[in-house]
Amino acid sequence: MNYSVCIDALYHGKDFVEGMRETKEAGLDAFEFWSWWDKDLDQIVEEKEKLGLTVAAMCTKFFSLVDPKEHESYLAGLEESIAAAKKLGCKTLISQVGADTGEAREKQYAALLQGVKKVVPVLEENGITLVLEPLNTAVDHAGYYLSSSKEAFLLAKEAGSENVKILFDIYHQQITEGDVIRSIRENISLIGHFHAAGNPGRHEIDTGELNYPNIFRVIQETGYTGYMGLEYFPVKPALEGLQKLPR
Repeated sequence: MNYSVCIDALYHGKDFVEGMRETKEAGLDAFEFWSWWDKDLDQIVEEKEKLGLTVAAMCTKFFSLVDPKEHESYLAGLEESIAAAKKLGCKTLISQVGADTGEAREKQYAALLQGVKKVVPVLEENGITLVLEPLNTAVDHAGYYLSSSKEAFLLAKEAGSENVKILFDIYHQQITEGDVIRSIRENISLIGHFHAAGNPGRHEIDTGELNYPNIFRVIQETGYTGYMGLEYFPVKPALEGLQKLPR
């Protein structure tokens, strides 16, 4: 397991390149971010090569997979995102699934699965992994469709491709359902990326109720070799928190 710093979160409102440089100063080798379309990708490429950093993950454009009327827009946005990812040497794209449309749950799930299956050939052709993210609806994302990890894992299974996985955000799933260690152990083959933040508050991981050293130990024991994305809003200077991470 390797750490990845979410620059858009830890350095929210600050200089992006500064976040990259502090990531390296903290002794870490990877970073990630949310939107790519509002950034100078040439500058990021130049700086990451200078620092020897890897782009672990970034987001697709925000169109709905739950709403069939947006499927074509989603696919077009995904293709643009894949082109950007290739420029950055990134192999993982993060995707949200969209808002609850208010229709029957079964109908929305069927549309979501259909939308995911439509993009599988593009993912496989380009060697990109799409990680679908459940979010909590109790605190941060009211109205979002996918909150249950159980439903998310079913979705990944039914997608039928190794290029579709789940982003297991420990902060979100602690709020939604808890029992994160059992969920991780039983479904590690379906997890393509992790996010971590302290709960409550979404601050540094050494704050709140989650025992991250223990959670990280369990993840290591599963043999997971991917990234643990640090996606929190620091109370202290970001570099200070990064230098205190469990190693």
